[in-house]
Amino acid sequence: MQNIPSVDLRDFLSGDPARKQKFVNEIGKAYEEIGFVALKGHFLDDKLVDELYGEVRNFFNLPLEVKSKYEIPGIGGQRGYVSFGKEHAKGRSAGDLKEFWHFGQYVSKDSKYADEYPENVTVTELPKFNTVGKEAYQMLEKTGVYVLRALAIYIGLDEFYFDKFIKDGNSILRPIHYPPITDEPKDGAVRAAAHGDINLITLLMGAQGKGLQVQNHDGQWIDAIAEPDELVINVGDMLSRHTNNKLKSTIHQVVNPPRELWGTSRFSIPFFMHPVGDMPLNCLENCIDADHPKLYDDITAGDFLYERLVDLGLIKK
Repeated sequence: MQNIPSVDLRDFLSGDPARKQKFVNEIGKAYEEIGFVALKGHFLDDKLVDELYGEVRNFFNLPLEVKSKYEIPGIGGQRGYVSFGKEHAKGRSAGDLKEFWHFGQYVSKDSKYADEYPENVTVTELPKFNTVGKEAYQMLEKTGVYVLRALAIYIGLDEFYFDKFIKDGNSILRPIHYPPITDEPKDGAVRAAAHGDINLITLLMGAQGKGLQVQNHDGQWIDAIAEPDELVINVGDMLSRHTNNKLKSTIHQVVNPPRELWGTSRFSIPFFMHPVGDMPLNCLENCIDADHPKLYDDITAGDFLYERLVDLGLIKK
């Protein structure tokens, strides 16, 4: 497979059972084979996308001393600013060539998870930054709900199986800035080293230019390039683990551009859709049989996330 398949969420939402099943079949097959799709028909409109990119550029253009005051110690980078080179891929020591921001879940005061999540961080220099970020977060979360409903049907579960786990889930919206490369990167550092995502699914804005690559089952790297109106959506390690690897979490990376383009910035905005921390990620019984024995030990989503944040260098044991 030399390209990532394109699917249209409007098929699933159409009210036509045949179109709905067509979407379920297409996205399920894509996730079994490569773990990535490009999705049209999502809930982000062009105006919101433009506003979000504008605000994100405004933030990363702020002086470093201003950005740094939004880097909050002691929370593993879960909210606010994370400075250049802090995060690295699992198994690597070289920091990725990026800086980023985290918007987190917006829970009601009476939610059982209200005390579990850090507060979102307000950027006082940019009055629209947090408002636009919250709206984008909620539209991406809404899109993800329907993708997971389709996947639930595909793997033989009740359509609404995931709903209770993703309501108030520990999801993260991460605007990323890959700054211009000014010197030869040390230790083979790239913008984002090869990795699998931690979460259930990732919805990515900003895959219109080269840079993001997906590894197919033959070990080849394929450019994952979407149309401007598409989100790239991939399976994360939590969903792969929960489905006993029926739906595959695919290794991907963001490579450095050709030297003649080193002077350019790159922006991308992934939404990492997480469940609540007490969701059991135990392998589903209907994904285990004689040909597919259980691959993973039982664990909760919260414990799995903690382990991975340690691996990434964001939490120190």
